[in-house]
Amino acid sequence: MRRSHEAGRGGAGPARGVSSVRVRRRRRQQLGALRSARAGLGRAMSAKHGGRQRRPGSHPHCLEAPALLGAGPAGGEAEALLPPPPSPELGLPAAVPAPRGCRAELGSVLLLLALYVLQGVPLGLAGSVPLILQSRSASYTEQAFFSLVFWPFSLKLLWAPLVDAVYVRRFGRRKSWLVPTQYVLGLFMIGLSRRVDALLGDGQGRGPDVVALTATFFLFEFLAATQDIAVDGWALTMLSRENVGYASTCNSVGQTAGYFLGNVLFLALESPSFCNKYLRFQPQPRGIVTLSDFLFFWGAVFLITTTLVALLKKENKELTPTKEETKGITDTYKLLFSIIKMPAVLTFCLLILTAKVGFSAADAVTGLKLVEEGVPKEHLALLAVPMVPVQIILPLIISKYTAGPQPLNTFYKAMPFRLLFGLEFAFLVWWTPKVKHEGGFPVYYYVVVLLSYALHQVTLYSMYVAIMAFNAKVSDPLIGGTYMTLLNTVSNLGGNWPSTVALWLVDPLTVKECVGAQEQACGTPAAAELCTKAGGSCVTTLDGYYVESVVCVILGFAWWFLFGPKLKKLQDEGQSSWKCKRTN
Repeated sequence: MRRSHEAGRGGAGPARGVSSVRVRRRRRQQLGALRSARAGLGRAMSAKHGGRQRRPGSHPHCLEAPALLGAGPAGGEAEALLPPPPSPELGLPAAVPAPRGCRAELGSVLLLLALYVLQGVPLGLAGSVPLILQSRSASYTEQAFFSLVFWPFSLKLLWAPLVDAVYVRRFGRRKSWLVPTQYVLGLFMIGLSRRVDALLGDGQGRGPDVVALTATFFLFEFLAATQDIAVDGWALTMLSRENVGYASTCNSVGQTAGYFLGNVLFLALESPSFCNKYLRFQPQPRGIVTLSDFLFFWGAVFLITTTLVALLKKENKELTPTKEETKGITDTYKLLFSIIKMPAVLTFCLLILTAKVGFSAADAVTGLKLVEEGVPKEHLALLAVPMVPVQIILPLIISKYTAGPQPLNTFYKAMPFRLLFGLEFAFLVWWTPKVKHEGGFPVYYYVVVLLSYALHQVTLYSMYVAIMAFNAKVSDPLIGGTYMTLLNTVSNLGGNWPSTVALWLVDPLTVKECVGAQEQACGTPAAAELCTKAGGSCVTTLDGYYVESVVCVILGFAWWFLFGPKLKKLQDEGQSSWKCKRTN
């Protein structure tokens, strides 16, 4: 027995060696077969998609092949013996990258955050100009004209395909647009800083040049919207797949911070009364900064930041597609047109373009009316500070009610409450001059304003989150980015055009009389000037804001009764009604 046992042990050596050779030979054969299969599949996919190359790893089979090499009990040994070779000609990655933690990409996260902060500054500055114009007696017709400045961010879908498709590959797909756009923005801000004081007027006989201001800031916001397109696209490739979720956080936090710097902080530092009361020991006639100073400072920041990005930050070349991989501009516009032609999408667009008419007076005119009644513009801006945590928490709470199959029910239920706030805001404007005293306004007045604004935000965010949830629910997943961007663009336009019209109608609906001068009127600026020269003064007998507030609420409730159920009914449409029929 012992001899046979020893013979068995002695015979195991040669057998083990033969077996090892056979295993290696079999693995080489399997690898050859696997490479052939990969090549065949790559050719098949290339033929199926018209010969266009795809981004490495964009198809499932690109990720499955390395997993097969590591499968089974001997997976580790096989992977060590036969590492997956790089195959650029087949569109296959050299290896699956190991997951990276947030700390490993902290530099990229901070860069994204900085770029979104820079993006928010022009938005904040543009939002502060209407308050400055109002304090310098600009008409509401002029305010309506200036409101066109905010349209580029709602219309950026029109040129986004161009930004996505045209670039210099050696420099980088996103840097090709980001760097020159930010350089132009910086130079534009520095140049504007020399002329903006003259454009705003001196407030002592020479009024603001609203046409020139509108043209200037429209170009300003157009450049900022283009920068937004480039940064949004770069965020998807700058971070690894595990950390790409931080891009949305950088977006919301960065834009909010930038808007705060360009709006709230600027208005506070620009106000002489605020600076003299809280920041100075000796009163002075001007604030700490002017709009000219602010523009020059941020123009220099844009130039320095852009130079550092151009020289130090490299794009991920492995994820940069070639020209053949990029969807053609014409194809993208055809796709957008085919989406909007679908009956369900067309019905939704028409409804959402008219749904916000009832809110236009409250949203667009109320803040300007409060400034007109004597509320300091910097105090109104500072009221936004305690709203920041509310605006962060509200979407998280509301999303629990919009996560189901019928998110538009929340939209429908919140709409009448938001409409009623239009009447409450009108009462607030009427009440404002009655509580004003020589030192300004009492604390309880600001408490009422803040509480009204906070409750209004609940209804606003309920409708906003509901629409975003519905857009995400119905968007065709095969073209989800283009589809959802189109629906969000239409939703933004549905808020922009009513606000512009509401501002435009305030002056025509306002009735004024000339008191103290006979046979004079105040219907036009020229007539009002004649009234003043004749020793009279124009007195408002009917404020168009109140007329508009009532009319908007009536139109809003009419829409809610007549078209609200139709909007809710769109939730019952099958998925096929929202899928775009494409021809390959």
